[in-house]
Amino acid sequence: MQISVTFRHVDSSEHLKDYVHEKMRRLAKFLEDPVDINVVLSVEKFRRIAEVKVNANGFRINGVEETEDLYSSVDRVLDKLEAQVKKKKDKMLRGGKMRGEPAFGAADLSPPEVEDEPKVIREDLFYTKPLDMEDAILELTSSKDDLIVFKSARTGVITVLYKRKDGSIGLVEAE
Repeated sequence: MQISVTFRHVDSSEHLKDYVHEKMRRLAKFLEDPVDINVVLSVEKFRRIAEVKVNANGFRINGVEETEDLYSSVDRVLDKLEAQVKKKKDKMLRGGKMRGEPAFGAADLSPPEVEDEPKVIREDLFYTKPLDMEDAILELTSSKDDLIVFKSARTGVITVLYKRKDGSIGLVEAE
């Protein structure tokens, strides 16, 4: 395992470098050798940025995180990378191996179980509130969300507005 730490616009400190090495070893235990980890720690005005690139036997993941503290940036980017690795491993175990990607740790892992029922990937809870159509459109366009669920103030029907790929807005009303 090779870990390289680069500092940009910030003085290098052995304590910070040791901290990064300790945290990245935690990530490397999920991956097969050889593992190459490149960490770039930088400061831009008030932002402390940790950028990590991991290459493990042809398997590549990247992560960038910025906070007000370099230590917390390292922690947060490590959490992101662990989630990516776990997701990738889960996909490989379920047989979703993409062409050209090596299976890591596949020999020591049991075969995936066959499930009869579909798996719930994501669950959201929406609180419906009465809105006019114009207010709902304004709320949808001003937010980063792709959809809004509301009760129509005019008809009392549960309504869904969503952003379409072509930039327009779609409407679904329940009967």
